Amino acid sequence: MKTYSLTQVTLTLSSLFLAWSLMESRAADDAALKQVFKGHFLVGAALNQSQFTGSNAAEVAIIDKHFDTTTPENALKWEAVNPKLGKFDFGRADQYVDFGEKHGMFIIGHNLVWHNQTPKWVFEDDKGEALTRDALLARMREHIATVVGRYKGRIKGWDVVNEALNEDGALRQSKWRKIIGDDYLVKAYQFAHEADPDAELYYNDFSIENAPKRAGAIRLVKDLQAHGVKIAAVGVQGHYDLLWPSTNLLDEALTDLSKLGVKLMITELDVNVLRGGTRGEVADLRRSRSRRNPYPDGLPAEMQQKLADRYADIFKIFLKHAEIQRITFWGVTDGDSWLNWPGVTNYPLLFGRDFQPKPAFDAVVKAATEFGNEVVTAPVGLGAKWDRHGQPGRR
Repeated sequence: MKTYSLTQVTLTLSSLFLAWSLMESRAADDAALKQVFKGHFLVGAALNQSQFTGSNAAEVAIIDKHFDTTTPENALKWEAVNPKLGKFDFGRADQYVDFGEKHGMFIIGHNLVWHNQTPKWVFEDDKGEALTRDALLARMREHIATVVGRYKGRIKGWDVVNEALNEDGALRQSKWRKIIGDDYLVKAYQFAHEADPDAELYYNDFSIENAPKRAGAIRLVKDLQAHGVKIAAVGVQGHYDLLWPSTNLLDEALTDLSKLGVKLMITELDVNVLRGGTRGEVADLRRSRSRRNPYPDGLPAEMQQKLADRYADIFKIFLKHAEIQRITFWGVTDGDSWLNWPGVTNYPLLFGRDFQPKPAFDAVVKAATEFGNEVVTAPVGLGAKWDRHGQPGRR
């Protein structure tokens, strides 16, 4: 009988494990996110014009393979579709909706009422004076009826009101609120429902993981419900970094929001790898003279692993919450991200500037594979079972 030394046995086992690891990595690269998370939630991305017009073929291929829902970055915002009084321009919006239908996607409309990217004329009369309450309500109703009505039955869900809260949970003192009053929110949802009774209506905001703003979001939704508004979901934007929110804070926030009896959606997911903190600190970075840009030529392996670990932890929390119906990344590849500024290079998404999946992609796929699976089948040729931690199990 031929005998083997301990060293030979060790090397053989190591080679087998390396082969399995490489095969697992290739399997992850071949995985389609929309299939990996089928039965849990839809997976999507916010699209820019180069993508929904088809001019960026490499990114269209990623979108077609991995995503089953889509959100427009800018094509449906007020300044894009209604730039002047009495003038609507649906060129880009039509292309966006056509793209979603062509690729069989659940199409989101983003957004109808927001304090930002809304032209100044919306709030003023022909003399430049502030409109009356009734006049602004009429203007809001016309806009919503025209935009939602155009895509009735095609756009399935709308971010009706976007970012109406301050960080302390109080209503933002926007021009909508100043002129109309607190009930501008109720009116916006009523107008949207009139325009398309079958469309899902959402409220969307950032940093509502934090307790004060979360409490404000809960009050807001309860008030809408008390006024008979059929709000279908709360959109949690998910602009995260390597430190915030903690997994405990995220889990707690999702649990609290789920008690509202509505769906939850993670609507603008990314992870800022350049610094910890909130969305406001990104703006601070943009204004900074130093323009800190530590990784202009690529993300080091150590940071790639930190990003992968962070995404894995986040998705493990998402998978715990059956009320989450959709996860949408804010962009397709790192090069698309709003977190890039002149002199600032960020790496917040699952696909790199080379259009290839990153270690964070593999980590997210692994989190889904492990969720609820005590045993998974080993790659072909290894002849064994492997448990959820990647260790050999019983045959």
